Amino acid sequence: HTNLPLEKNSLRNYIEIVNKKLKIGIIGAGIQGISNGLFLQKKGFDVTIFDKEEPGSPVASYGNAGHFSPYACVLMNRPDVLADVPAMLLSSTGPLALKWNYVPKMIPWFLQFIRNCTTNRMMHTAKNMHQILDLALPAYDELFDEIDLEGLVEKKGILYIWNDQNLKSRELEIRVRNELGVDQQVVTPKEIHDLEPNIKPFYHGGVYYQYGRHARNPKRILLKLFDLFLKKGGKFLKMNVQDINFDEDKPAIKTETQRFIFDKLVIACGAFSKRLTDNLDEKIPLDTERGYHVHFKGCDHLLNRPVIFSNRGFGITPMEQGLRVVGTVEFGGLENPPSKGRVKNLINNAKYMLGDLPEHEDEWMGFRPSLPDFLPVIGPSKNHKNIFYSFGHHHLGWTLGPISGKIISGMIAEENTNLNLEPYSSKRFG
Repeated sequence: HTNLPLEKNSLRNYIEIVNKKLKIGIIGAGIQGISNGLFLQKKGFDVTIFDKEEPGSPVASYGNAGHFSPYACVLMNRPDVLADVPAMLLSSTGPLALKWNYVPKMIPWFLQFIRNCTTNRMMHTAKNMHQILDLALPAYDELFDEIDLEGLVEKKGILYIWNDQNLKSRELEIRVRNELGVDQQVVTPKEIHDLEPNIKPFYHGGVYYQYGRHARNPKRILLKLFDLFLKKGGKFLKMNVQDINFDEDKPAIKTETQRFIFDKLVIACGAFSKRLTDNLDEKIPLDTERGYHVHFKGCDHLLNRPVIFSNRGFGITPMEQGLRVVGTVEFGGLENPPSKGRVKNLINNAKYMLGDLPEHEDEWMGFRPSLPDFLPVIGPSKNHKNIFYSFGHHHLGWTLGPISGKIISGMIAEENTNLNLEPYSSKRFG
């Protein structure tokens, strides 16, 4: 340390020189891991990312709906959802499904979920999701300023529509968002038709989030951010991380053939994070919601922006690959094969919304990492001061990648923050 007074720029340079000596490992090369890597690089750290797959491979960051959804603070842990679950499970067009062989493993998760479906817990989740969602787009823009997006992000808003079957649920969402100050525009059937004339007129109302954005190709955006990470001196090792152990206080990544020691470690591998946190003796109740997509090639001209049909829990996004139809929540773990019934459900729903469509392509299933209170885990491990977590973002992993990375980088750099980060701590699980 120096006793000389340092000007602001000199101080920043000095901190970066100190940070460069610290080696940070990240497990996971999806939007969470790459965003963490880029924001850690901004602080001057030496960063290495590990993943068993190449970045952009067909996992969650590849197959998501492509929405940047800063308004989406009202999640599944709501009092009204519990009453609707039986009807959702019995409906062939509904948004919820179970792999029955997985039900026994899900029981502890469901019990915690039920406890989180009170009005107070719903508002706790909504308020603390809103805190980070409000910062999500500015955090993305910090990264997008450094790459050529080539029209890969469109700013045409995102439209939710519904019929009057679940009107109380929709009214609840609108009321909670109003209380939190979320910018939303309630739209009439005529306004919906003016925005999206190709949708069949089955709807009675909706909400338009005009500042929402969508990705024309999530994989290409992810790869541009990954290339930026490499250009800035980041390292990527395609290796399967089997375990984490320690060299005194320093965490070490153990692969099949090698061991790598770091000063700090970030676990950001989505639904696959639980195996590692279990081995660290931290019982975080992470499970997986399986989501699906199909594409209808050459049909992206039918919609101007993403449209979500709330009653059936699915959406359609116009992308380079065509119309990407996404949705359903299926509880079935990481091992069960994909369900043909869920794919058929998406195809039927797309035709219900848009009428005749060509043969679908690209059936895909991915894993959303979900916690029973529907808040992510962002912050240090309860048991190990040099290990940090960035996972459990359920349906909003794509939206929340950069802001999560920015928060973690600030924690590792030991910076002060005016955010209340306690609600995202793993300590909440006791």
